[in-house]
Amino acid sequence: MTRYATAITLGMLGLLTGSATACPFCAAEGQTYSTELNEARIVIVARPISADIDKETTEIEIETVIKDDPSRGKKTRFVLSRYIDPTPLGTKGKFLLFCEIYKDKLDAYRGMFIKEDSKLPAYCQKLVELKGKPASVRLETLFEYLDHSDLDVSGDAYKEFAYADYKDLKAMYKGLPAEKILKWIKSPDTPSARMGLYASMLGHCGKAKDAVALRAILDDPDRRTGSGLDGTLAGYIMLDPKAGWEYTLGVLKNSKEDFYFRYAVLRGVRFLYDYRSDLITKKQIVDGLCMLLNQKDIADLAIEDLRRWQHWEVADKILAIEKTEVYEQPIVKRSMLRYALQCKGNAAATAYVASRRKADRESVEDAQELLDLETTNAKKPDDPSKKK
Repeated sequence: MTRYATAITLGMLGLLTGSATACPFCAAEGQTYSTELNEARIVIVARPISADIDKETTEIEIETVIKDDPSRGKKTRFVLSRYIDPTPLGTKGKFLLFCEIYKDKLDAYRGMFIKEDSKLPAYCQKLVELKGKPASVRLETLFEYLDHSDLDVSGDAYKEFAYADYKDLKAMYKGLPAEKILKWIKSPDTPSARMGLYASMLGHCGKAKDAVALRAILDDPDRRTGSGLDGTLAGYIMLDPKAGWEYTLGVLKNSKEDFYFRYAVLRGVRFLYDYRSDLITKKQIVDGLCMLLNQKDIADLAIEDLRRWQHWEVADKILAIEKTEVYEQPIVKRSMLRYALQCKGNAAATAYVASRRKADRESVEDAQELLDLETTNAKKPDDPSKKK
């Protein structure tokens, strides 16, 4: 897939889903265990006693009750109306089962094999205890699980941060142990996917001297290609706004810099605009984005941001692209058209739309349809799978 096709996909998906309030530097998929626990009526750890493949039944004995319901009574043995092959478990395995009561019988609608020494059941019990607690309390507790040796546990704790509202994250980040986070950042064992989260944590709780560690990552050619660079830049700017912003401008104006690194920096700039204009003013950010308008591989993304933020005062700079070689890129033309369609009251933008409509009416109608769809999707409620 080309850079331009990729940009269309990223741009359309991102813009049509509206602005997210979750952790800006995290990427996670699927439900958290806390969500699954909320949805289940009963959650247990059980061992298989016997299984009958012909009758499609499995007899289990409950070892631990993580979440209970009065309908279960005091029984510890149940026959599930489904066959679960116990062979992979051997003599030391067990199940973590999420259950409902169906026709007065225990119905395990989701189950997973867990090792004898798995810490997942204890983690799930902790999640049950945390239900209803303030976000700050939940997140402070889950922070301690981020480096847990059990990957199921640490992975789920990461998801909790990924789905948390940034305003809650920002409030609790200030009290985190900077030394511990700095250790994670410097460790070669830390997955690059977590670097953005950890760097942004450090940006909130660290000291100015800690900026050196984040700058080292940004300057390291071997680490510049990994994920999390947007959060690393944001953390750097939070710790040292002056030096961090100067560094950012140097990257933005350097068209010879690798595209993916400039794109990571752009994502970091978006975070500043959306959440931390107390550090770098929105005017400074807009001026910085305008440095990208003469770069044919990334101008479209800058235009889309300026349109989304409704900065119509830079319309002349954007429309001037028409007279440059940057305008040869179809994706730039589409972004300019979208911007001009929404830049109401600007004579130059109106004239540009009129000329495009005269040359290709269908493309203008398609662009307007996408803008209408974007507005509709922006009004939709948040994904319920991310609710706690």
